[in-house]
Amino acid sequence: MNTETRLGFFAGLGAFFIWGSLPLYIRLMQHISAADLLAHRVVWSIPTALIFIAIAANWRDVRNALKWDKLKWLALSGALIGANWGCYIWAINADRTMEASLGYYINPLVNVLFGMIFFSERLRAAQWLAVGIATIGVGIMTFAYGQVPWVALFLCMTFASYSLIRKQVAVDSRAGFLMEVLLLAPLALAWLVWISQQAGSRVFGGGGWDVALLVAAGPITSIPLILFALSARRLKLSTIGMMQYIGPTLQFLIAVLVFREPFGWTHATAFGFIWTALAIFTADSVMGEAKARRLARSARVV
Repeated sequence: MNTETRLGFFAGLGAFFIWGSLPLYIRLMQHISAADLLAHRVVWSIPTALIFIAIAANWRDVRNALKWDKLKWLALSGALIGANWGCYIWAINADRTMEASLGYYINPLVNVLFGMIFFSERLRAAQWLAVGIATIGVGIMTFAYGQVPWVALFLCMTFASYSLIRKQVAVDSRAGFLMEVLLLAPLALAWLVWISQQAGSRVFGGGGWDVALLVAAGPITSIPLILFALSARRLKLSTIGMMQYIGPTLQFLIAVLVFREPFGWTHATAFGFIWTALAIFTADSVMGEAKARRLARSARVV
């Protein structure tokens, strides 16, 4: 593992541990509406991103991100991650943390499908099997909820699309994130101004600790995204996919053990199919990369 790959690995690890613990923060701020908390996440991410850029002294990358060929894609990735944040906050406060975790469990398999669609990557038999088994799991979860688990599907599709764009746009992770939140900031600020003018509204909650926690939404939001973007540029999509199990596993445990969300036999069966699919996918990916390394070594010897 070279230095760049090692940096990507530990950056990804940090990102997914923070994301996995995020439901605890959101539930702590449950008295703040989802739209208000989303707006604060956007606004307070700007100074955090600026601090990271100032520390690295990479203002040249900011100028590079302002070029139209990159800015148009960052506008799209910003819209996707903003929609993802809003849906996730709502889901946690609506006692649907388990369904949110399901979305992020499915996400690695969506990455594989995106690789096939956009990069002409061929899926191996085991990968097709994993996708099929996961589809059965989603079907069972649909039966369990009595409706299509739209929260799970929306979260996995928006985040997989975000990952796809950020992997392809040659922009520093910090500069790219700054552009994303700057593009979202006018909407966020307009919302907070409008809310502040409503009777009985409290933009900063109850004051005191609420102010500190709302400001903390900036680093809580920006640090894992910047870490993820660092890893996305340095790791294979399949490696990122495997690491993404960390986040939903923590979310799932928090949903069941801390939030006490219902978890019956139907849920267990659905998650059993998803976990089986991920086990097959992971084993196949590990064996595939091991085979590729052996072939590379053989080629060097020859």
